[in-house]
Amino acid sequence: MSVVSRHMTAPAVLAIDTLHQQKRIWLSKLMVSNFRNYRQAQIHIDAPAVVLTGQNGTGKTNLLEAISLLAPGRGMRRARREHWPNTASAAGHWAVSATLESAHGAVQIGSGVAVDAVPAGRVMRLEGQTVSQADIGGYITVSWLAPHMDGIFVDSPGARRRFLDRLVIAFDPAHIGRMARYEKALRQRAHLLAEGSNDTAWLQSLEAILAETAVAVTAARQILIRDLNQEAEKGWLGFPGVRLDLVGDTEGWLADLPAVQVEDKLMAAAKAARLAGDMMMPGPHGSDLQALHLASQTPAYLASTGQQKALLIAVVLAHARLQERRLGRPPIMLLDDVAAHLDAGRRSALFEAVGLLGGQCWYSGSDPQQFDDLVGKAQFITVRPSQMSDQTPELEVKR
Repeated sequence: MSVVSRHMTAPAVLAIDTLHQQKRIWLSKLMVSNFRNYRQAQIHIDAPAVVLTGQNGTGKTNLLEAISLLAPGRGMRRARREHWPNTASAAGHWAVSATLESAHGAVQIGSGVAVDAVPAGRVMRLEGQTVSQADIGGYITVSWLAPHMDGIFVDSPGARRRFLDRLVIAFDPAHIGRMARYEKALRQRAHLLAEGSNDTAWLQSLEAILAETAVAVTAARQILIRDLNQEAEKGWLGFPGVRLDLVGDTEGWLADLPAVQVEDKLMAAAKAARLAGDMMMPGPHGSDLQALHLASQTPAYLASTGQQKALLIAVVLAHARLQERRLGRPPIMLLDDVAAHLDAGRRSALFEAVGLLGGQCWYSGSDPQQFDDLVGKAQFITVRPSQMSDQTPELEVKR
């Protein structure tokens, strides 16, 4: 039996008698195989919150990333596929699986690359069967905050679009396919133009696909922003009210014209740019997400670092509340090293807000004292480096 199995067979003892009344959706078991620095790990959970503590570099974030890959999308790090398998193993396969509990019972879900997969593409599994990401999206969504997101409002427009698209996918898993279709057509058009292709029919066909898909992508984004603004405008538990806005040519045209006419304008703009020797064209790939701190009327990119952090948390919490209202289930929350960058009052407010969502939250941090408010309410797991470089980190439940 491995070190992990010895430590993790039994759940932690908690000073709460009504855990299952508090949890609406949660993971009761997590298994990781050949993923990042984990050769094999199995964790049993019986709590609405899980706190992973330990030194930097031990593998806390890797566990959170593994959970994020159980839901539609590319995970919290958007890593390349070759970065997921364990580096000490020559095998290219990896797997993450879990028992997902809800009011409707338990289901087995998973994600990974099979041992004999050719090509080595990631698959999603539901009750032992390979399914689409959209199918999995009907059972679980995962929301996260991580240190690399702290500068989202001063980062590139592309980073903000990816953040927004992830929020859309929680309500509309088909958005993954929509975006993939758009990005593929955009790459193909750029490739043809770079080669100096004179295949006008093929270029027009691609531009028709781009125009149609651009309207669908933009509409899905705008619907989510409209609903999210209604949820986020008043703030919550000390986190500020926020308003989001999506700015771009397609958005402006859709405000004044029917979708069919917007498609025509996009195709005409693409053709005009092409004939002028310009490879660029308008579309959702050029849109930008903007945020406004409502109380101070300060644009997020001009706000202080602390205000930007609070705005980001406010958006993620509003998105989670919207899922509870619209989907009847909150997301699994992953908060990676978030508490370290908040003062004591904000930490307490965050813990209270997440607890009220009714789902399960996984926290990580290097200082256990930052999570004192969760003692008796969470399952604490210490992550320690393995004694051998090619073995799984040691995971110990605090009892």
